[in-house]
Amino acid sequence: MSLDELRNKLSAVDRRLIEMIAERQRIVADIGKTKRTAGTGTRDYAREKDVLDMGRAQAEEMGVDPDLVEDLLQMLIRTSLESQERDRVVAEAKGNGRRVLVIGGAGKMGRWFVDFFASQGFATTVADASVQDDVAQFRNWTDAGVDFDVIVVAAPLAVSGRILAQLAVLKPQGLVFDIGSLKSPLLDGLKELLSAGCRVTSLHPMYGPDTRLLSGRHLIFCDVGNADATAAAKELFAATMVEQLDMGLEDHDRLIAYVLGLSHALNIAFFTALAESGEAAPKLAKLSSTTFDSQLLVSQAVAQDNPHLYFEIQNLNKFGLGPLDALCEAAGRIRETVAGGDQEAFVELMQKGRDYLALRG
Repeated sequence: MSLDELRNKLSAVDRRLIEMIAERQRIVADIGKTKRTAGTGTRDYAREKDVLDMGRAQAEEMGVDPDLVEDLLQMLIRTSLESQERDRVVAEAKGNGRRVLVIGGAGKMGRWFVDFFASQGFATTVADASVQDDVAQFRNWTDAGVDFDVIVVAAPLAVSGRILAQLAVLKPQGLVFDIGSLKSPLLDGLKELLSAGCRVTSLHPMYGPDTRLLSGRHLIFCDVGNADATAAAKELFAATMVEQLDMGLEDHDRLIAYVLGLSHALNIAFFTALAESGEAAPKLAKLSSTTFDSQLLVSQAVAQDNPHLYFEIQNLNKFGLGPLDALCEAAGRIRETVAGGDQEAFVELMQKGRDYLALRG
């Protein structure tokens, strides 16, 4: 066959693959409906393992790279789960026309919540300084009023604290919650809402605005003193596969200082060291190692994110300096062991880290 004939033959195979993927997605939709009718959970880890094991076995029989087949099947499984989760959220339609105000609804996470509530059948209203006044959006949130079933505060941390305090004066009757990455700057406003008799709680989504599948993701719920409000907030996410975590307000910021503060600082230090190293980026781009490439991927994501939010996470957390000090101390100890040629101390550091990480399972 000529090159053109071979390419045409390959294109025909690609079309059949796409047709089979479409057929698979139709079957997935039917499976999702059956699960909802039977009251079965969306995700079945045992079944996923069977699919992957079967795929690897068949790949080996047919002389195909098993890793390639597993990667393809994992992608298809993930897409299927996204579809089933989305369909379940829509089917259960917890909104029933109830009204939601998302303050900061034009921001990245604000938009995520707007879309999430809209998919459940809520009538969503956006309040954000970047929008134009309209029927369902307001530049100033106070113009929207507080006559809503749910009010979500998704503004920057410093602003959110003021908004919560203002809401306490207006005493909304609906459920109120913030989605702040830190709780220290919000404590006064949250307590004022609670004292005013409002149904208030506090959330922290441990995922980004591009998240489509909530399975394996965590959503933290911090009860501020109104258990009914926290339960109502949890119910909003009952149709999803998100893992709900309960956490005290004080514990939250101390742990987040490590989970976000330390990890952000580590990546900022990494790309800062590279940027100030004097080594040209094109030269380093020609070099590759598994660890370096993996670290670059994470650091690039951090570098592209909102620097103002990242500064708030570092600066407004009263527990924030501890992990930063620990990071500086750890880097200093590594330098000392390398400069002093102390191999035993270096090995001890790695072993200690290996033992700690093993505790995570």
